[in-house]
Amino acid sequence: MRPLKKERTAEILHKLAADFVLRESTASSLITVTRIEMNESGKSANFFFTTLPEKEEDTVLKFLTRKGGELNEYIRNKSKIGIVPHFTWRIDYGERNRQRLDEITNEEK
Repeated sequence: MRPLKKERTAEILHKLAADFVLRESTASSLITVTRIEMNESGKSANFFFTTLPEKEEDTVLKFLTRKGGELNEYIRNKSKIGIVPHFTWRIDYGERNRQRLDEITNEEK
């Protein structure tokens, strides 16, 4: 997959995944789709997310995995990207660590 097409596809997937999560989730936790990483061929992708409160991460991961088929159908119906890549949900520990560093930096000021 060409880099520009891969980037555009990732943006479309990010927006649609965020819209889907907003519609399907409950108010018990805030779920944020942080980024999408696609492999070179574009046939598979990792969808990264964070939650507030943090203790809900495992529950949310199970929820998102369970809703994977519905998300796949939603993406197919709402986009023209062709074949929807096989995706896996992942907790975005990198984003969580970045947030902690920001907190520590702000505390020192």
